[in-house]
Amino acid sequence: MSKQTYRVCFCFRRRFRMTASEAPKEIKNLFDQYSENGIMDADHLQRFLIDVQKEVKTTRDDAQNMIERCTNELKHLNIFHRKALNLEAFFKYLFSDLNPPLESRGVHQDMSAPLSHYYIYTGHNSYLTGNQLSSDCSDVPIIQALQRGVRVIELDIWPNSSKDDIDVLHGRTLTTPVELIKCLKSIKEYAFVASEYPVVITLEDHLPPNLQAKVAEMVTSTFQDILFSPGSECLKEFPSPESLKKRIIISTKPPKEYLKTKDVPKEGEPQKEKTSGENKETPAWGREVSSLKDGTVTDYKQDLDEDSNDEDDPEYGDPKSADCTQYIAPEYKNLIAIHAGKPKGGIDACLKVDPEKVRRLSLSEQQLEKAVLTHGKQIVRFTQRNILRIYPKGTRFDSSNYNPMIGWTHGAQMVALNMQGYGRSLWLMHGMFRANGGCGYVKKPDFILNPGSDDEIFDPRASLPVKTTLKVTVYMGEGWYYDFHHTHFDVYSPPDFYTRVGIAGVPADTIMKKTKTLEDNWVPAWNEEFEFPLSVPELALLRIEVHEYDMSEKDDFGGQTCLPVAELRRGIRSVPLHNVKGEKYKSVKLLMGFEFV
Repeated sequence: MSKQTYRVCFCFRRRFRMTASEAPKEIKNLFDQYSENGIMDADHLQRFLIDVQKEVKTTRDDAQNMIERCTNELKHLNIFHRKALNLEAFFKYLFSDLNPPLESRGVHQDMSAPLSHYYIYTGHNSYLTGNQLSSDCSDVPIIQALQRGVRVIELDIWPNSSKDDIDVLHGRTLTTPVELIKCLKSIKEYAFVASEYPVVITLEDHLPPNLQAKVAEMVTSTFQDILFSPGSECLKEFPSPESLKKRIIISTKPPKEYLKTKDVPKEGEPQKEKTSGENKETPAWGREVSSLKDGTVTDYKQDLDEDSNDEDDPEYGDPKSADCTQYIAPEYKNLIAIHAGKPKGGIDACLKVDPEKVRRLSLSEQQLEKAVLTHGKQIVRFTQRNILRIYPKGTRFDSSNYNPMIGWTHGAQMVALNMQGYGRSLWLMHGMFRANGGCGYVKKPDFILNPGSDDEIFDPRASLPVKTTLKVTVYMGEGWYYDFHHTHFDVYSPPDFYTRVGIAGVPADTIMKKTKTLEDNWVPAWNEEFEFPLSVPELALLRIEVHEYDMSEKDDFGGQTCLPVAELRRGIRSVPLHNVKGEKYKSVKLLMGFEFV
């Protein structure tokens, strides 16, 4: 591909010289330094891996095995013999899947602590295929979430139209239902294909006791001995992920009573919520994720001690109605392993820690934003023993998402996102749970679990000293020519790429920077270096996006990824990029350098 032609009009064509993918100057200099007469043998490669890549335990045999793997995968290159690499093979090795940016250690964190000590990969309204108002309900998005490693599945359960069975749907909307039993069977089949660690099913229950009893029968018959069912009493402490391998856990509010009333909203009526709208025009991948860095929060009128608009509260009806009757479904109550509920009395009552029992509390994204400004340390202390679930506000009809970092930095375990709401917030979720072997459970840092005095409780909004500085070098990128049509980015010329790189973490660490834009180049070589001082590297995610500059319209999307800083491999690494949905491109990748100073 030496030249490429673009048709500008009927009689005029533009021709561009195509740049070949070749090693940048810095890579050539490293090869010269760690080779002899244009050849890098096992001894040379071992020194390079130890000195530059910081793989200090590398042996000569390891280096020789890597050379053999390279030569097997790069047979088309002109390699002199199987015991050494030339410059082209060395460059292709650095840019290959043999040189990933994250450690390949599988599950390596301590998995024997209580569930409350982990961030858990959590979905919201897991059954929806699209928007929150009119999309289909299906088991397909549940299956896809489990295949990706999601460990918390949410099901909204309602009586079907004949009131004799249970459907899963987003109540009082136009979403089409799916049978509960179908969802349960799919969960059983796919629960542990991506991870053997426990799956939690959170139920948003809108059922009378006779149907709650039917749910109990469905759940017990479907999951049988893999169902974790400790009884009707609250746990004093949550068990560990290790002890719950390949187990299913049910979490919902215990049914104290059901008040049957004729004054129940009809199905199909949208829920009303007093919030400000935000349907502004945004790029396909979403607006930049918001943070609390400036101390502002979304304006809203819902108080924390008012449950009337809480989407997690089932409709129990009007207790003053003459048609109300009390019922109890004990077999349903006995299924619940993680008890949920929101006490009356405001945020202080919600965050009160009971030394005799543990529970799950749900807050909307708006409630969390408001609470962290006045009760930040109380939230952190609450999450040391109890589970906090955060869910999107009710006006996100398009299934968009919010910034998950606010919840994670305050210890919230179940930060629930819409898995079909592709964009920057969900990319952060993907990045967070690439850690710990992608098992869906990531151990919270010890300082968030420190049960000390109020002065010792972690405050993510505090000004903290810099622990380390991450130095990131963006060398070059390639692969767009193979994965995209040649007029995808620009009809009249090759693309003009730039890279955005930055940190998502505590407010003090959060920042985005960008490279220069390189015009008319399918293989851009930026060779730019950035430094990111980190006060809390344990909670930092490295954000990487590539865009194509467009003078007249919005810039085009060229790929993204998000990586947990704590698991970055130092040295020069090949970073594969993903599309908007988080699916890895076949060829698109960046060559980057990572160093902690």
